[in-house]
Amino acid sequence: MKTQVKIFWRYFKKNRLAVGGLVIIVITFLMAGSATLLAPYDPGKTEVSLKLKPPSFQHYLGTDQLGRDALSRMLYGSRISLTVGFVAVAISILIGILVGAVAGYYGGRTDAFLMRFVDIMFCFPTFFLILTVVAILGPRFYNVMIVIGITSWMGTSRFVRAEFLSLRERDFVQAAKALGVKDHRIIFRHILPNALAPVFVTATLDVATAILVEAGLSFLGFGVQPPAPSWGNILTEGRTYIFDAWWLTVFPGLAILITVLSFNLLGEGLRDALDPRLRGRR
Repeated sequence: MKTQVKIFWRYFKKNRLAVGGLVIIVITFLMAGSATLLAPYDPGKTEVSLKLKPPSFQHYLGTDQLGRDALSRMLYGSRISLTVGFVAVAISILIGILVGAVAGYYGGRTDAFLMRFVDIMFCFPTFFLILTVVAILGPRFYNVMIVIGITSWMGTSRFVRAEFLSLRERDFVQAAKALGVKDHRIIFRHILPNALAPVFVTATLDVATAILVEAGLSFLGFGVQPPAPSWGNILTEGRTYIFDAWWLTVFPGLAILITVLSFNLLGEGLRDALDPRLRGRR
C-alpha cells in the first residue's frame, strides 16, 4: 500500500497545475473552517450608513446594499458552497457505486435493466430537472444537496460498471466464488477496492460541477436562501448593483471560478497519476 502511494505521489507532483489546484483547495478548506476566526465582522450585521462602500482597509472586499461586510459573507458562504458540493457528490457517488457494482457484477438482464435506466436519466436535462424538483420541494439547504446528489450519479455508475465487468473475471474473484464467499462480500471486499480509482477522479470533478449548480440555483433564487450566505446568492444580490458596486459580483465570481478550476485541475492530475497508461505522457 505504501509503495502504491509513493508511486502515485511521484507522478502526481510532476503535474504542477494539479498540485497548485490541491494547494488552493486546501487553503479554501482552511479558510472555510476558520471563518469564525478570520471573518472581521458578523456576516449578518447590517449598517445602512455603510452600504455599497468600495474595498478599503476597513472592509477589504467592500460592503453590500445593507452595509454587511462582503469578506465576512464570502468566508461564511464558502462553508455552504463547499458543503453542498461535497454532500451532493457523496450522495451521487454512493448511488453510482451501488448501481454500477450490481450491474457490472451480475450482468445479463440486471445489467441491461439498470443501464437502460441510466440512459433514461441521461436523457433529462439535468439542470432543469434539478430546478423543477427544487421548485416543488422548496429551495431549502438540504433539498438542494439531496436533489443535486440524486440527479448526478449516472456517470459514476458507468465507470464502476466498466471496472466490475473487467474485474469480475479475474482469478481472485473466481477463487472467492469457488470458496463459497457471498456475493455482497465479493462486491464490497474484493472487487470494489480495486475499482475506486476512476471514482476518485469523477468525484473530484463532480464537486466542481455541484458547486456550479448550487451557484446557478442560488443565482436564480432556487438555491440557498438569504440571509444565509453562499457564493451563489451573494452573486445574485450583487447583480442589481453591478455598475455601482462591481465588487459584489467580481469577488464571488472569482471565488467560484478559482475553486471550480482548482477541482478540475486536481481531477485531471488524479486521472493522470492513477492511470498507468497516462503516466508516461508527463
